Amino acid sequence: MKKILVACGTAIATSTVVAKKLEDMLKARGLDVRIDQCKASEVPSKAAAYDLVVSTTEVDGTAGKPIVRTLSFLTGIGIDADVEKIVGLLS
Repeated sequence: MKKILVACGTAIATSTVVAKKLEDMLKARGLDVRIDQCKASEVPSKAAAYDLVVSTTEVDGTAGKPIVRTLSFLTGIGIDADVEKIVGLLS
């Protein structure tokens, strides 16, 4: 199981939308994932426990973990390309 940390400014609405869409799209591809949410300010203390960080805002301190910064899960523009990138990073 791959673990993804989804970060946004407050870890309420935006990260919830992104996490749900991302989970649905990855599971539809047969990937077993666990997705957790956090505030952008919490990424430095949490990133080490995850395989990938997905963020809707600028974040620092990802403990060397790959990061995908995107708004595509909110706008729909470029979402397929971002999912492909995420799948590639999880492989």
